[in-house]
Amino acid sequence: MNTPQAVDTTDVIVVGGGTGGYSTALRTAALGLDVVLVERDKVGGTCLHRGCIPSKAMLHAAELVDGIAEARERWGVKATLDSVDWAALVATRDDIVTRNHRGVEGHLAHAGVRVVRGSARLTGPRSVRVEGVREDSAPGVSGAPVPGTLRGPAPGVRDLSARRGIVLATGSRPRTLPGLTPDGRRVVTSDDALFAPGLPASVLVLGGGAIGVEYASFHRSMGARVTLVEAADRLVPLEDADVSRHLTRGLKKRGIDVQAGARLLDAEVLDDGVRAQVRTARGEVRTVEAERLLVAVGRVPVTDGLDLAAAGLATDERGFVAPADWRRLETAVPGVHVVGDLLPPPSPGLAHASFAEGLLVAETLAGVVSAPVDYAAVPRVTYSSPQTAAVGLSEAEARARGHEVEVNSMPLTAVAKGMVHGQGGTVKVVAEAGGGQVLGVHLVGPHVSEMIAESQLIVGWDAQPDDVARHVHAHPTLSEAVGEAFLTLAGRGLHQQ
Repeated sequence: MNTPQAVDTTDVIVVGGGTGGYSTALRTAALGLDVVLVERDKVGGTCLHRGCIPSKAMLHAAELVDGIAEARERWGVKATLDSVDWAALVATRDDIVTRNHRGVEGHLAHAGVRVVRGSARLTGPRSVRVEGVREDSAPGVSGAPVPGTLRGPAPGVRDLSARRGIVLATGSRPRTLPGLTPDGRRVVTSDDALFAPGLPASVLVLGGGAIGVEYASFHRSMGARVTLVEAADRLVPLEDADVSRHLTRGLKKRGIDVQAGARLLDAEVLDDGVRAQVRTARGEVRTVEAERLLVAVGRVPVTDGLDLAAAGLATDERGFVAPADWRRLETAVPGVHVVGDLLPPPSPGLAHASFAEGLLVAETLAGVVSAPVDYAAVPRVTYSSPQTAAVGLSEAEARARGHEVEVNSMPLTAVAKGMVHGQGGTVKVVAEAGGGQVLGVHLVGPHVSEMIAESQLIVGWDAQPDDVARHVHAHPTLSEAVGEAFLTLAGRGLHQQ
């Protein structure tokens, strides 16, 4: 006769240990609730292990390579690039990821979050079964097991019950295309592109959103011949049209073959690469041969095996789990909340938005009054060369919503530091006409990822151009261009007439 499985009861169960999940768990524990975090892989999720962190580490290396060329060609520093030691580069990247991973595990241990390693499925609106439970307890920074990690015979099954609620944070995976099966070598997705062997001499990138543009930029810096194909009529199509224009110009200047308004017709995997047929925006059919085909056409929510129906839930037609109440990120089933990539727009599927969503849900479950996430004030960044960064509405979005707008663009090369960098770029501000509220700020150029925080506050606090114009920006900096753009809108222009 089978012995009934004991049920572990806790206050909150978080399913998924990525940025949305672990931030929810940390904040919930800080508010005094008992939390169990279920993760079938490693805490940190895609962002830490396959996305944000490793890709930005590699892009930093690419920036260093580009700097050698700039030093030689522009500044008279007679430096040359001998070679790229791929193994050493990968080792540094992996060290950064490992240290971040240990840091997250250490935070969870310090907060008293209990971690279960296994695959979760819902068994009701307040219950979860975890199968394939592994006993390799999450190590803390010192390598010791995390206190409170659930233990038992391995592999095994754990039944969990939540008094307050369940948080779904199972993330997303790369979207694939019919007929293109990723093999991790010739055809790769954004999840495994950085882990494919070596540096290819040529790459065909499908998808001109942020991920595709970043990978195209990285491989070009490393010397590859790059073709970038985007089905929409412009790159980063969710951004302002002027951002797309400046970005495309910068990528083409670097030698990337940008094909917007183009479609992949067919692709054949060969022994030494891929041969693809691409229909261009002009209707011409081109043959593109490359050592590697990188598919970066978006991501889809992961709900496989979660058994949403057991809790009375279902996905929408796009696979998202939509909240019934966006102020609490709570589904139609009371006590079941959603964070991260499972959420449909306006949630942007970005790690920093997931952090904010995790904080909101944790505080909601703890009975703490918390303001809803202001998605209009969530910044968006593409870490290519040139970089793009934006917050708020594009000019087209503002006009479509009925705003009468005033727009001002300030070239980065109009300020001294922009001339020093010599990479072009622009600041574009979209505001209500007549000195009204700032609706959006859009940046293209070097280091704009580090400049967007000011604009996030400007948009998030409903500032007007005159509010910004009264603040003094340091000279000489790239951020002066932001200040100058607002000075002009406020009728106090100096270097922009």
